[in-house]
Amino acid sequence: MKSLFFDKYRKTLRYYHNSPKMFSVKPVFFFYLCFSSKIRTVLELKIKEELIKLYESHFNEEMTAFELLPPSGSYREYCRIKSNHHKAIGAYNQDIKENIAFIEFSTHFKKNNIPVPEIFEVNQTKTCYLQEDLGSTTLFDFLSKTRELEEFSPTIVNEYKKVLKELPRIQILAGKDLNYEVCYPRSAFDKQSMMWDLNYFKYYFLKLAKIAFDEQALEDDFQAFSDYLLAADKDFFLFRDFQSRNIMLKGGKVYFIDYQGGRKGALQYDLASLLYDAKADIPQAVRNELLEFYLDELENYQETDREEFKAYFTGYVLIRIMQAMGAYGFRGFYEKKEHFLKSIPFALYNLAWLLENNNIPIELPELFNVLKKVCQSEFLKSISTQKGSLTVTITSFSYKKGIPEDTSGNGGGYVFDCRSIHNPGRYEEYKQLTGRDQPVIDFLEEKSGVSSFLLPVFSLVDQSVEKYLSRGFSHLSVSFGCTGGQHRSVYSAEQLAAHLKNKYPVNVVLSHREQHFK
Repeated sequence: MKSLFFDKYRKTLRYYHNSPKMFSVKPVFFFYLCFSSKIRTVLELKIKEELIKLYESHFNEEMTAFELLPPSGSYREYCRIKSNHHKAIGAYNQDIKENIAFIEFSTHFKKNNIPVPEIFEVNQTKTCYLQEDLGSTTLFDFLSKTRELEEFSPTIVNEYKKVLKELPRIQILAGKDLNYEVCYPRSAFDKQSMMWDLNYFKYYFLKLAKIAFDEQALEDDFQAFSDYLLAADKDFFLFRDFQSRNIMLKGGKVYFIDYQGGRKGALQYDLASLLYDAKADIPQAVRNELLEFYLDELENYQETDREEFKAYFTGYVLIRIMQAMGAYGFRGFYEKKEHFLKSIPFALYNLAWLLENNNIPIELPELFNVLKKVCQSEFLKSISTQKGSLTVTITSFSYKKGIPEDTSGNGGGYVFDCRSIHNPGRYEEYKQLTGRDQPVIDFLEEKSGVSSFLLPVFSLVDQSVEKYLSRGFSHLSVSFGCTGGQHRSVYSAEQLAAHLKNKYPVNVVLSHREQHFK
């Protein structure tokens, strides 16, 4: 198995070595890009072998492609494995209890016709497993791309309504006979869970953002606030991280992933997570429309006091925003990962709206005093008005019309040749489409190996972005070329733009030279 793995990567190295237009780097450096821990956390060879062994045993086919997927926000590692007739997502996680929860939940949900990935195989130690490959398009990806052309259009709202039709089925029907004994780390979103979230906000956001507060008065309000939230009916399945990056779109349907932190809890929490997802930045009028839509769906399953539901909903929105701000503080202020700070402006806007429209029927004087200070903080406002000092210009082009000029005056940047990627433009059904159209995206992601091409591209560009940011440089250009400038280069440029926007505080200028749009 070891020699099989390295044979496949030797072929990859020879391929890139023989394609000098693609990268001006030596094969050894390409190998470094794929495996260096400086670039990203890499699955150990032993784990890769274990996943490949699971795959080949389950499908009775030799794998033909092994692609590491971008790091997630957790310590789990993912890869995409393919063979001639099958494909799957491989997962590795040392936290066995978390894996057991995900695997048991997945099996249970599948039996109840909930759209989640099928679990194909699990190794003996329960550290590795194979799951169904649902593609690469999350609801957030779809939202981001569609919004560029249509704002927050009915097209986007309809996708959210598909999600909200399924949510009560997960919470109520599938949650009825679920084995909550496997929940990890808690079997319910209980008092202790809430106090963890509230203290996370206090210590990693308030203190690091230099917001003054009365320690005892705030603690008293935390106790009262959590008691109020616990009075809501909470005998339902709570997804815990129900947001647009954990919802996949495939074939016109929605699918759910990353529910390993699920437990018992109130209906309002997951709805709050989805509608007040900071970076999704849903307009308030749309949130109100979707809330009413969810309540209409909910009444198909149980009677609901809408006003009481909405009062608890506001409370759960508030604790969800506070938990998220704790995460932004920990990752951004404490770990110095600046891109997490980019979500703070959206959270401040949501918080200000909640304070103006508060319908929580209990007094929480110190908590609301602190939240007003957060919204008025000049320090936090300065974060919200900062623009990335680095502009990354990303261009797709046709080699027939020449390589684009760098108009920044810096003498050029990266140029990547996409012509080695299987070309959808050779097929009649794709000729009038571009790399922004879903059929072309599906073709490239399923039949071209484009992920293997883009992985080292992202690594190279990430290195430059990080250096340029640290040294105060103002401009970086990246160009992707293919034969006609319609499919492969357009897709690659779109993917890099989305990657950089989500990861770094930079201004991204995306241009498709051979298209009529920018």
